[in-house]
Amino acid sequence: MRKHWHNAITHFDDDAGEFISSYFSEEHRRCLLVAAAGFDPRSGRFAGMLADVLGDRLTALFIREDRGQAADNLVDAANAHEAKLRELVPGATVTHIEIFAEDGAAIGGSRIATYLAGYEIDPGVTDIVLDMSALSIGVGFPAAKMLLEDCEAARTRAFHIVIMSNPELDDRITSEPAALAMPVKGFQGLATGELPEARIWIPQLARGRTTALSGIGVSVGECYKICPVLPFPARDPRRADSLLAEYETQLVSEWQVDPRDLVYVSERNPLDCFRTLSTLKERYYRTVEGTYEPQVILSPIGSKVMAAGALMAAIEYDLTVQYLETVRYEFDGSASSGDGPPDMMVHVLLSGPAYGDYDAVESIEPQ
Repeated sequence: MRKHWHNAITHFDDDAGEFISSYFSEEHRRCLLVAAAGFDPRSGRFAGMLADVLGDRLTALFIREDRGQAADNLVDAANAHEAKLRELVPGATVTHIEIFAEDGAAIGGSRIATYLAGYEIDPGVTDIVLDMSALSIGVGFPAAKMLLEDCEAARTRAFHIVIMSNPELDDRITSEPAALAMPVKGFQGLATGELPEARIWIPQLARGRTTALSGIGVSVGECYKICPVLPFPARDPRRADSLLAEYETQLVSEWQVDPRDLVYVSERNPLDCFRTLSTLKERYYRTVEGTYEPQVILSPIGSKVMAAGALMAAIEYDLTVQYLETVRYEFDGSASSGDGPPDMMVHVLLSGPAYGDYDAVESIEPQ
């Protein structure tokens, strides 16, 4: 058990920038950055910060997610961002990951898993930083799990997750979901089959994703409970209310959600999501123990900060992550230079020497 995750080292906004400047200025640090090289304007922020501090002590693996139906303006933006990233980290590797096979099956998770399995990490690397800001769930989750396992096996190598979050910008990115939902690679969950199965589905509500979540709900099937996740507290205090209004049909007619089963987690702190899901999972398992086979199914869509908390819970408790891949995105980047709310920076240290033998020490489990 990773008991330190309940109180993991985290930094936000200016503190995250100060941590990067201070921590990676140590001369013995050698860092591998894994990040997206897509159209999202946030894709180069952390790369620039790390390059300024580390210089030639920084190496990088940048991932281009190819969907085959991308709009021309997004392809141009991705090409421009890739060129910028190559300038920031000379010698960086850029790999193209096909998200769909010719028959339309989502294969991005399998492709990134295969690629990382053959990717040789320099033994001198002391830190791996995964920037989830612009990676899809289908690619980012398998990558995170494999990189974390590598760092935990090495013991002397730290694993960081960083996110440049901007919910208002996320709202301006629209997507067309694929037809078939399926578990994310490496997140199929466990089931013994000895007792009748009782599923609890925990979908993360996000603006403009009603079609995707309805499709995922159909694939999940009959549920013991459905507990939708809403962002609160949030930078926009009315964001949760707006989502409840947008998803009224799904909540009332399709899913028949009891208002007492709504889950509220911080839009800013992934540990809040992780702790909440941990508590929910433990209580649910105790409730059905001996009567049903419990299965918790997560569907993180939208905020990458909240998704990072779901990632931690899925890894720690071997939960299923049911996801519907995106066929194509639409985004008008011309408005990104306006006076909108600033990006929010998040840093989480998931493993490394900083924790020592913390997990070997008995600690109080969350109730």
